[in-house]
Amino acid sequence: MENFRPLIFSETKETLAAALEAQGEKAFRAAQILDWIYKKRASSFEEMTNLPAGTRARLAEIYDFAPAELVAKSEQAGDATEKFLLRMRDGALVECVVLRAPQENAAEARSRKTVCISTQVGCAQGCRFCASGLSGWKRNLDAGEIVAQLMFVCRECADKGTRETGFTDFDNIVVMGMGEPLMNCEATMRALRIANASWGLGVGARRITISTSGVVPKIRELADDPMQFRLAISLHGATDEVRSRIMPVNRKYPLAQLIPAAKEFSEKHGRMITLEFILIEDVNDSLEQARKLAEIARELHAHVNLIPYNAVEGLPWKRPSGNRQMQFLKVLQERRVPATLRREKGAGIDAACGQLRLRNIDKETA
Repeated sequence: MENFRPLIFSETKETLAAALEAQGEKAFRAAQILDWIYKKRASSFEEMTNLPAGTRARLAEIYDFAPAELVAKSEQAGDATEKFLLRMRDGALVECVVLRAPQENAAEARSRKTVCISTQVGCAQGCRFCASGLSGWKRNLDAGEIVAQLMFVCRECADKGTRETGFTDFDNIVVMGMGEPLMNCEATMRALRIANASWGLGVGARRITISTSGVVPKIRELADDPMQFRLAISLHGATDEVRSRIMPVNRKYPLAQLIPAAKEFSEKHGRMITLEFILIEDVNDSLEQARKLAEIARELHAHVNLIPYNAVEGLPWKRPSGNRQMQFLKVLQERRVPATLRREKGAGIDAACGQLRLRNIDKETA
């Protein structure tokens, strides 16, 4: 972004070493700096006491260490879901979410934690049921801003005194927040490599999932990428007729293109992909859609994640009844498709993607 110093979170070990050498500093300082950032959770260069004072001063002149600023927070106590609205340096608002799965048994020290991050300010995909794009696409986030969301969550947990219990470690990262990650692919992949790196946050590649609405050329690029990130496809319609009604991307990349691309990714990576399917009443919840979905899932050897729709103010869509959801799931199970009907999470905290941001934009413009 113009008029802003680069965020230190955007640097890799290699790029930081090169930048230091260009400033007349020793390249080995890069490892020290990154250790302070990602392992010791330093919040300023001044805390990096094993660096010379002159080096710390130069770093502060070159880089911005400012974390994302908290604007609003919503919590749902019953399911331990937390949603954060963060302001970037130019005033742009983005969301990230922390979801905690309950402990499976008494032997578990803690619940599993998944962090959902955003890659764009707004969204240009125009999915009819989603709040993210209602105020339009503003810009892409850079790699540092994507990593900054993770660092904010680390600090939020540390502020609660949970560092000792391990809550600052991520069990999973899902790139399923605001925006289409594959329309901001370079920055997204750089951020995820930082999250994955041993000198970074050290999150295993197989615990990082990229979700896409179906940008076929980029899915094929991911298929050739050596990183073992997981892939989730926001399908939401098992036929072109239904999918095009609610997802404009399907007009450019219909199922006849999307399914082979997904299959290529799965075969090259040897990993099961996930088909995300938001259930919307009288739109895609018919048993015929369930049967068509089962055919696609079986062809791809994919897992299906059924998500009851979270209502968005101003949009007409509703979630199907509980009985209808179970009937839909039963069709998949009868065809031996691995499927999960997601337990409702965050319905009381503007959980639909982009909803908390939209409410705050409305307040600021009122």
